[in-house]
Amino acid sequence: MSSQPWRNLPDRFSLLRRRQLLAQGVRAFFGSRGYVEVETPYVVAAPGEEVHLRAVPAGGGWLNTSPEFAMKKLLAGGSGPIFQLARVWRDEPWSETHAPEFTMLEWYSLGADMGALMAEAFALLRATLPPKVTCRGITTRLDEPEFLTVAEAFARYVGADVLGTEGDAGALAAQAGARLREGEAWEDLFFRLLLERIEPHLGRGRATFLTHWPAAQAALARRCPADPRVAERFELYVCGIELANAFVELTDGEEQRARFVADRARRHALYGADWEMDEEFLAAVAVLPPCSGIALGFDRLVMLATGAPRIADVLWLPG
Repeated sequence: MSSQPWRNLPDRFSLLRRRQLLAQGVRAFFGSRGYVEVETPYVVAAPGEEVHLRAVPAGGGWLNTSPEFAMKKLLAGGSGPIFQLARVWRDEPWSETHAPEFTMLEWYSLGADMGALMAEAFALLRATLPPKVTCRGITTRLDEPEFLTVAEAFARYVGADVLGTEGDAGALAAQAGARLREGEAWEDLFFRLLLERIEPHLGRGRATFLTHWPAAQAALARRCPADPRVAERFELYVCGIELANAFVELTDGEEQRARFVADRARRHALYGADWEMDEEFLAAVAVLPPCSGIALGFDRLVMLATGAPRIADVLWLPG
């Protein structure tokens, strides 16, 4: 990034003005639906439990990578439906669509199933974006979205039975016609194939909801009652960009603990010891009301609204 990004502020001001208007539109959308806007701490004791989570240390704690844990505690305390425009941090490099510090729009709907949450997410896009958006050379119409399960996507674009091969990297590689790299586990190959062969087809022409992820790739989501091999998780793609990630939330405290223990063991084996388990969060999960939650990259939403090719173009002071 430029050492003096403020120098090109006049060139970007129209984009940043659109950012302000978009934030106002988001708040109006949720206010009209009875949501309460909340604010949660940026420095936390436990920033998450994902295996490959790269958090930034700060003042004896960690900069939060997501407001999820804090917002679920509020839900358990009786907050009702809530949303937040939160600053979050990931110890990850800059790219044209990712900044290490960014704004996440996160909201939780009480009693909503996956279909209801997808409908609400799409309604937000239609309320805040024009009927057709173009970004990074790709155009998407916001009329009728595509719904595609992860298993269907692997069958269509990879030629593999992703659920039938789960845990067997060699079998998945053989079906995909891919060479297994040294030390590559099934999960590693899963994400490589997703990135290289599936994501280039998503969110082109129309928005894509990629649904029903393998349960191991959705540690905070409820398993699907009709097929426990998958979890009730979806991602939303527009103009080829991954815009949002969502779960029907797990509300079983003991199952959540077991998943965390397994993920912590893998993370510590790879990267070393880090933070303590968030016992307060686990207590909240045990009394969490039925709900669904979604995290949407607000800066990427601004890119879609403005057609900006780089995330740095829509940040007031890119670091």
